[in-house]
Amino acid sequence: MKNDFKYLIGALAVLVILMSCDRKSLINDYKVIDKNGWNKDSLMVFDVPVSDTLKMHQVFINVRNDIEYKYSNLWLFVGITQPGDTIPVTDTLEITLADPTGKWLGKGFGGMKTNETLFRKNVYFPKIGTYKIEVQHGMRGKILTGITDVGIRVERQ
Repeated sequence: MKNDFKYLIGALAVLVILMSCDRKSLINDYKVIDKNGWNKDSLMVFDVPVSDTLKMHQVFINVRNDIEYKYSNLWLFVGITQPGDTIPVTDTLEITLADPTGKWLGKGFGGMKTNETLFRKNVYFPKIGTYKIEVQHGMRGKILTGITDVGIRVERQ
């Protein structure tokens, strides 16, 4: 019952975020992590449609965690693949989820916190088409528990 309530709160938060989308956003999407944990081999894949190659963009990585998460940070591997390519350009990102005293950072209530982190600014998409953004956790354990959702937001500057 406790887990059902957590996922209900998470789903409501996703709905609120999607409803608050503005015209600057190309995409604002979340993927729900399996309740048994996020396998190191699992990629969260987001399709980003790009029709304007002249404007610069900002890319945000959003992470939602619950109080069961046992670390203060999260390492991610983020890959971006251009239309027509098969090999992503990959970078590493560290997101701090708790301060040194253990207090959770981010916004939220009821044991769930959402952290939005600027991954890249001044991003230029040189080709029209659908870009793929892949997010994979880079923590030491194979199965990561306590992360409930991973999302991206790409917006025009």
